Amino acid sequence: MKKTILISIAIFMIAGAKAQVAMSPRVGFETQCLGVEEDGTQTLRVWGFGSKKKDAVEQAMKTAVRDILFKGIHAGMEGCNTRPMLTEVNARERHEAYFNKFFADGNRFKKYVSFKDEKKKKKSREHTESTLGTRWSIVVTVKCPQLRQRLIKDKIIQKDYK
Repeated sequence: MKKTILISIAIFMIAGAKAQVAMSPRVGFETQCLGVEEDGTQTLRVWGFGSKKKDAVEQAMKTAVRDILFKGIHAGMEGCNTRPMLTEVNARERHEAYFNKFFADGNRFKKYVSFKDEKKKKKSREHTESTLGTRWSIVVTVKCPQLRQRLIKDKIIQKDYK
């Protein structure tokens, strides 16, 4: 009897932990490559999380640029840069003031990312809601060559990056 109770408690604890992970805004929503233009512009599917759709879309656009700068794009079609644009160790921390200003709401990062708002069906799988907020999937294009030129001009990366 004691073993049955202990096993039941263990199962409920594991199930509860999995439910918390599933509700986390970042689990299982990796940025995906959808294609690359000849000039190096990348088209991505990216997820954002916020209290409302506008906040989630803004967060998704920031995530797309951050992933290109600091992580590289590993999921989806081949062709996107798997190597991040900034390969310097701790680049984000070393240039923290620059990137805080760069990613401030409504600031410079938006020059390098475009998003066309398309009407989505109410039961689209690109949209989920929870008690924590709303999560949206959007398709964006990131102008990588122009972004790279900006970072060279601002002396964040060296000219020899390819």
